[in-house]
Amino acid sequence: MSITRQNHADHRPEDTGPSHPRTRRRGLVLTTAALAMLLAACGSDDPLGESEDTGGSEGTGESTSDEDPGEIVVGSQAYYSNEILAEIYAQALEADGHEVERRFNIGQRDAYMPELESGSIALFPEYTGNLLQYYSPETEARSTEDVYAELADALPENLAVLDQAEATDQDSYTVTREFAESNDLASIADLSSVDGSLVLGGPPELAERPYGPQGLLDVYGIEVEFSGTGDTTVESLLAGEIDVANVFTADPRIQTDDLVVLDDPESLFLASHVVPVVSESFPEDAAGVIDAVSAELSAEDLVALNVRSTEEEASAEDIAADWLAENDLG
Repeated sequence: MSITRQNHADHRPEDTGPSHPRTRRRGLVLTTAALAMLLAACGSDDPLGESEDTGGSEGTGESTSDEDPGEIVVGSQAYYSNEILAEIYAQALEADGHEVERRFNIGQRDAYMPELESGSIALFPEYTGNLLQYYSPETEARSTEDVYAELADALPENLAVLDQAEATDQDSYTVTREFAESNDLASIADLSSVDGSLVLGGPPELAERPYGPQGLLDVYGIEVEFSGTGDTTVESLLAGEIDVANVFTADPRIQTDDLVVLDDPESLFLASHVVPVVSESFPEDAAGVIDAVSAELSAEDLVALNVRSTEEEASAEDIAADWLAENDLG
């Protein structure tokens, strides 16, 4: 299967500050009992068999009218990183004995959310912050815990989230390794100790975002000049034309160019962790399989998975199989 590489701005959050997932929010996690209630609410013993094709699927999407109700339908966005995550979910389920149908490369939220809500797709890799903003555009949640809790409440009754992963794909402020070491930088707050003026680079619209220059000043007391670097932000950072760059945390160039993502202790950015979203057609006994994947999926892992795709041009199938084997999940 060819991997579609496109701008993934649709799934990126509007505004990071992820805390470590090993401190599991057990009160928020979808338990087996809660999932059973979700499935029972559907009121159908054959949710997939009765679902209609919404016509929103592209790429490998097929009509679901004659599907085996025992199959778990896993979907993905038309974005290579999301497809890798979906393939990991699919292979993990298959290793546990479940039958899986892949419906990848569907598109963005307007295309696939109706299929999830109808139950014709059972499982989809999503991103907490951006999905929360899809359902609750005026949300003021920012931290990992708050975003996850509010998302669980904001979803339609026939959808739920399983455990979120440490892995994120969200806004960050990032610097070169050399700049971080020479100025002893670990977090955004440390930028206040840098001598001289600082230049922040990013897409032109960053100038007006709540986490842009004004947000830096309001939240951290750090004043910066702004340069609208657009698609050349990382190149401008490496060339020394800017000091700090607005880079997304799953960007493979963080690894390939040895960049440093600064921690965000004050939650300037809205947290957006990888999270599995399930519909009423997702089987109760499969939740633990996907939770085990989320427990192992780190931020560094997601970057490395993306590097294999962009640099090695490895297939999503091979990338997923290798990661599952490395984590004893295959």
